[in-house]
Amino acid sequence: MAQPNFNSVHIDAILTNISVAYLQNQDNFIADKVFPIVPVDKKSDKFFTYSKSDWFRDEAQRRADSTESAGGGYNLSTDSYSAEVYAFHKDVGDQLLANADAPLNPLREATEFVTRRLMLRKELQFVTDFFGTGVWAEDVTGVAGTPTSGQTKQWSDYTSSDPINDIEAGKSEILGTTGMEANTLVLGYETFRQLKNHPDLVDRIKYTSSQTITSDMLARMFDIDRVLVAKAVKATNNEGAADAFAFAYGKKALLCHVATAPGLMTPSAGYQFSWTGVSGGIGSTIGVSSFRMDSLRAERIEAEMAFDNKVIAADLGYFWDTIVA
Repeated sequence: MAQPNFNSVHIDAILTNISVAYLQNQDNFIADKVFPIVPVDKKSDKFFTYSKSDWFRDEAQRRADSTESAGGGYNLSTDSYSAEVYAFHKDVGDQLLANADAPLNPLREATEFVTRRLMLRKELQFVTDFFGTGVWAEDVTGVAGTPTSGQTKQWSDYTSSDPINDIEAGKSEILGTTGMEANTLVLGYETFRQLKNHPDLVDRIKYTSSQTITSDMLARMFDIDRVLVAKAVKATNNEGAADAFAFAYGKKALLCHVATAPGLMTPSAGYQFSWTGVSGGIGSTIGVSSFRMDSLRAERIEAEMAFDNKVIAADLGYFWDTIVA
């Protein structure tokens, strides 16, 4: 006897309550969290800098009665920034809009798409400008073999490495050359993954906690204000080629002193100058606009931002390269 089968009682349709898109969690991106953001009215301009040693010399002297006091001064110079404008768009054609099935919302999805692309661009620019060798006053390279000058054992060597002492050495270097205390540690995800399982760190909490070591725990262990873990991922393949991905920040770490807020005579390892001429006048966010492209019979969704990552005081940073295997 003929009976209805599964295909005759149900016609496949698009589910209206689910779709699949790979949107990185915004918490993965830390470029806007490390250094203070300075909103600026002009695309480029200058700012004042002071000579560090002028503020550290011991020149005060005893003063005899009716004599002049000892005196001195400090040198003042200028540096400059130039905010680069970054933009990215996606066109949504009229035919696509008219033919899209629920739950697709091509305009909303295009907004998400261009926004995340610019967020990734800012992360990768942070890596180029701040998270590499030759940027800061001190670079240390992690090695698997016997360390020589400017090297240390990779923290993934759980037998021979000493990450606690390495961090303390970085803190001492910054304090001893600037008078400022390191307060921020930025870790690439691969570095964090190895570091949180290091026996020297696990031993410190094994009798008091059964929790996995978190970034907040690391901050307390190292006696610094905050540890930021960079989790951004980038595609390394060209469009159409086989998928290939990598962590944007690599196997590195940066210790630095960061001002809590930008201000006059306020030392900070770096600042991020954000031009308010774009991004809806805000500067520190991504501005998104939508406008008609009649020649294409499409709606264009365009995102834009403008910023300049600026190293302000190289001696307020201490960098480890290839610090894990």
